[in-house]
Order: sequence, then structure tokens, then C-alpha cells
Amino acid sequence: MSLIDPRAIIDPSAELEEGVEIGPWTMIGPDVKIGAGTVINSHVVVKGPTTIGKNNRIFQFSTIGEDTPDMKYDGEPTRLEIGDNNIFREGVTVHRGTLQDRGLTSIGSDNLMMAYVHIGHDCTVGSNCILVNNASLAGHVTLGDWSILSGYVLVHQFVSIGSHTLIGPAAFLPQDVPAYVMAFGSPAEPKTINAEGLRRRGFAKESISAIKQGYKILYRQGLSLDDALEKLDALTLEHPEVQPLVDSVRASSRGIIR
Repeated sequence: MSLIDPRAIIDPSAELEEGVEIGPWTMIGPDVKIGAGTVINSHVVVKGPTTIGKNNRIFQFSTIGEDTPDMKYDGEPTRLEIGDNNIFREGVTVHRGTLQDRGLTSIGSDNLMMAYVHIGHDCTVGSNCILVNNASLAGHVTLGDWSILSGYVLVHQFVSIGSHTLIGPAAFLPQDVPAYVMAFGSPAEPKTINAEGLRRRGFAKESISAIKQGYKILYRQGLSLDDALEKLDALTLEHPEVQPLVDSVRASSRGIIR
């Protein structure tokens, strides 16, 4: 039995590896490459240049690789690259990049994008992330590995969210969020570290305690950012697991939520 429904529309230039399944009334455009074992349900649109890795699952009414609505975009052949083992639930939209950035939107592996999530142009999404229903990333957003965005989270353009973060429901992020931080509110405010998430991922109690100490230095001791970073540098000498927190603060271009 064919894995490609005869009612699907597949451009002759599209490259489909072994075991790809395409449902009815789905359109696969030119310059699209789809890895082995990927399953695309009915009523999906995939446009290129787009590369999709292995064993992804894309549910109905999603649009993957569409042109960005950015007013500066003028039809250039920018790209979308998606890794392996991702799930795109119903109605997810992902736009390709723009030449004003690196011309690329990229998504890692093992992510879950729930219904109606939007990933805008030039975003970089890591791996093992969860984006809950209606979470939206504006253009040029960076989302670190193991991050969780709750439902209806809105992320401003050029914001960077560090790894192992947890953002609460309906939060608005106008500034960067350092690694490990749990944030809630509109605009979002830091509350504590994502200790439960770290425990689930196998972080030792001593490591979680050190990260919590780093959070307190950054957010609870009334220090200037420079003074906090000086103390954090000293802490990382004994506890290198704190380094991602320090690195994400130093890399911030918009300033961190504080």
C-alpha cells in the first residue's frame, strides 16, 4: 500500500526518503526534503526551501516553511531546517528566515509544539522543548534546550530564552530570560529556578542547590549586574553547572528580566 495518499499534491522536485507518509489534501512544494519515517497528516502545507529530518509528525492544518509576513521580505529563497523526532500538533505555523538575519529558521530535535503554536522568521529553537497551545515566538527569538513555554506565552522579537527555563501561562517576554529561570506574569518576572524540571532531567541535589544559590546572587541580594556576575564567576569555579546561567546573562543584548 502506498504511503503517499493519491489526493496529496507533491512537487516533482521534493525529496522524500523511505517511509515518509503523506495524508490526503496535503501540499508539498518545491525545494522540500523530508527525512525517513516522517508522517504528515492531511491538510498540511509544506513550502521550501525546507529540510525536515527523520521521524517527525506533523498534524492537520499546519503550515511549515511559509514566507514570513515581515515587511522587509521580498521573496528571497530563505530556509527552514527541522531536526528529528519533533511533533507539530494541529494548526502550527513556522516561517522561514529573512536576509536581514541569517536567512534561516531552525528547530532542533525532540520538541513538542502543541496546537496553534507559532514560530516566526529567523527563530532558533533548541531540542527537547515544549511549546504549549498558542505560544508564539516573534522573529529572531532564540529558545534554549529543555525550555517549556506554557499556553499563550508571547515572546518579543530578538528575545533570548535560556536552557531549562519554564515560562508560565500567558506571560509576555519583552526581555531575555537566563538559563534555569522560572518566570510568570505580563510582563514576565523571575520567580525562582526550574528545580522540578532539573530534578526530572537528572541534576544532582548539589547541582540544583548551587544553581539556586546563583539565582539568589542574581536576583535576591540587591546587587548590580556587574557585582552579581563577579560573584557568579566565583561560584562557577566550584560549581560549573552554574555556567549556563552566567553565560546567558553575559550574552544578553536586550537585558534580562529582573
